[in-house]
Amino acid sequence: MSSTLISYFLTILGVTAGAHRLFAHKSFKATRPLQIFLMLCHSLAYQRTLVTWVRDHRLHHKYSDTDADPHNISRGFFFSHLGWLLVKNHPEMVKRRGMVDMSDVFGNEVVMFQKRHAQWLLPLFGIIIPTLIPWLLGDSFSNSWHLNIFRYMVTSNLTFLTNSLLHSWGYKPYDKNMSASQNLPLIMMTMGEGFHNYHHAFPWDYRTGELGNNSLNCITKVIDGLEKVGLAFDLKTASEGIVEDRKRRTGDGRDLWGRENKEEKERTL
Repeated sequence: MSSTLISYFLTILGVTAGAHRLFAHKSFKATRPLQIFLMLCHSLAYQRTLVTWVRDHRLHHKYSDTDADPHNISRGFFFSHLGWLLVKNHPEMVKRRGMVDMSDVFGNEVVMFQKRHAQWLLPLFGIIIPTLIPWLLGDSFSNSWHLNIFRYMVTSNLTFLTNSLLHSWGYKPYDKNMSASQNLPLIMMTMGEGFHNYHHAFPWDYRTGELGNNSLNCITKVIDGLEKVGLAFDLKTASEGIVEDRKRRTGDGRDLWGRENKEEKERTL
């Protein structure tokens, strides 16, 4: 069980700190060893290659809630959660795909190594290694296999919920005009990725949430720790003034935790 929890954490780290914050948004920079580590953690997630992940995510931000958005919430909760992986890409998405700047990704040797060797690298790290390790440590093969499949199902659906649940339910303290919302349960389950209204308002912020170092944003704390040991650097953040101005102009009058702020709400009316 302990090895499954470790693989769960590494999977979340690979998707959130790696694919999302580092490679997709370039919200901080990483040394080559850290890039390799995060690439392998992302391979553990078995969510296609980093190239595909980053391209689709940049499309999502650039064309959010339109037909060019890979998991467009306007097409329904199920489509946004899982259906987009089961059907052909919308023609508008195919058209706009070539307009997304991917030069940094194609020029990254670590990312391209994963792409070239995905056929064996993803199954190795996503299925074989996390199944073999607990088995070799004394657990039964059946338990090891099923716990790993369970880990994969949970982490995959948590990622999908940021596309579906966080674009359909929650509060919007920074921009009430976008579908991206903030949801406390998902904040806890994803270790900090649920501050989605903030993230869509300030996608370059490595914290993906205003309270970057609170107890629920564990991934931000990990990145802070990596900075202290010299593995991460150039961490980007939105200034307090910019954040407060955005809240006053376009927020729904609630604070970061969804509590109604009457003064803020009166200002926005």
